[in-house]
Amino acid sequence: REAVGTAADPIMLEVFNNLFMHIAEQMGIVLQHTAHSVNIKERLDFSCALFDAHGNLIANAPHMPVHLGSMGQSVRAILRTHASDLKPGDVFVSNAPYNGGTHLPDVTVVAPVFVSGDALEFTVACRAHHADIGGMTPGSMPATSQTIDEEGILIDSLLLVRDGRFRETEIRARLAAEPFPARNIDQNIADLSAQIAATAKGIAEIERIVTRFGAPVVRAYMGHIKDNAERCVRDAIATLANGSATAELDSGERIAVHVTVDALATRACVDFTGSAPTSETNFNAPAAIARAVVLYAFRTLIDEAIPLNDGCLAPLEIRLPERSIVNPRYPAAVVAGNVETSQCMTDALLAALNACAASQGTMNNLTFGNERYQYYETICGGAGAGPDFDGASAVHTHMTNSRLTDPEVLEWRYPIRVVRFEIRRGSGGDGAFRGGDGAIREIEFLEPMSAAILSSRRRVAPFGLAGGCDGERGNNRVVRNGGHIETLSGTAAVELSAGDRLVIETPGGGGYGSSDN
Repeated sequence: REAVGTAADPIMLEVFNNLFMHIAEQMGIVLQHTAHSVNIKERLDFSCALFDAHGNLIANAPHMPVHLGSMGQSVRAILRTHASDLKPGDVFVSNAPYNGGTHLPDVTVVAPVFVSGDALEFTVACRAHHADIGGMTPGSMPATSQTIDEEGILIDSLLLVRDGRFRETEIRARLAAEPFPARNIDQNIADLSAQIAATAKGIAEIERIVTRFGAPVVRAYMGHIKDNAERCVRDAIATLANGSATAELDSGERIAVHVTVDALATRACVDFTGSAPTSETNFNAPAAIARAVVLYAFRTLIDEAIPLNDGCLAPLEIRLPERSIVNPRYPAAVVAGNVETSQCMTDALLAALNACAASQGTMNNLTFGNERYQYYETICGGAGAGPDFDGASAVHTHMTNSRLTDPEVLEWRYPIRVVRFEIRRGSGGDGAFRGGDGAIREIEFLEPMSAAILSSRRRVAPFGLAGGCDGERGNNRVVRNGGHIETLSGTAAVELSAGDRLVIETPGGGGYGSSDN
């Protein structure tokens, strides 16, 4: 073993920063290579992370911000539920939005880690967006759901592996439950198996560094990494001033956020009081989303290359009004809260911090399929400009960090054709610094399918900041085989025939500062 003490050493802190991030990265590589669905294998819509024995985030790979800030609550819920009967080799699965989850397609697999006896030492977890988990429409992203039951199968802290046995019969029965069972359970099983393999890789990597340095040193540096992250956030808070902002969803519902800075204590309170009450739509964001938004936003204020971890939240207080759009209760529908309301919350918080103008403010969630095929993608758009930078064009912004499937793979796996995919020139907001441009994506369907679009900023434009101009709004339409054009709302379900084309124009980002200066 290396002769390393448990006291914090700057050089070893950097070593362990990278060792812990390496564990999560290796988990991600295994998951990508062994998964079946295009969603995970090609779009990389997953996240892997390392947690301590209490479910506190220690390190992550640079995956999906909306997953990483919220996954710890799922881990802690599982540890609480099974505290009396955890065993080495156990693996659990959950997607419960009211227990740390985001929305039902995001399925989390959690494995406790025992390296020196019967005591729980660490935890590893990965969250992956499954291509279908049931619900009203193929792809499990229904545009019009009003309760969680209409969005798919809810799984809450279910034992997935025990004593080396994959409990396939039990999970298949859960996925087949009425009224809206999963449409391709074999694919779910294949992707769950890949997630189990990813956790096994994480456990193996933890055992390797414990063998090298010893469990006391590894545990100590988990604490040091959180302490360092806390210090970095406190340094960032010291440069901030109080701020408030609101952002409006296309429905007219508002997200309000107030940041109150205590400069002497280098602490800040992020208060979402004033946000709309629980929505009758599916734009409700579970409480775990707010935690992910705050963690992400404050991490962007730090210049140092540190792992995203729970230490970042130590100097922060998050306040959420009860039974609101940012803190709903069962059985409120939540599928768009994870992907759309989270973006609106991030834009509002970054505006309150005067960090940047609004991004495209949406993930442009497109699902299509039938009983045989199910596919989901998020589509890139414009990033908001800031005090000294232009916004990037045609990128996934803020809470999403996935990529689009390569056209060759997409056309090989599904009966569709990518007709056009290009930058939507001029759609970014003008200003001293310009917002990024959105994108245009046009897909032709070669056989009948159902499609759904969950998107925002089709009515309310991405706002500029400090005198900057708004970005262009997005729009959705169907061009029928005969040439007739149907305009779609931001949230819409549509039946498509062979030869029909779906066109998505994504919003640009807001500009920053007056262009007259």
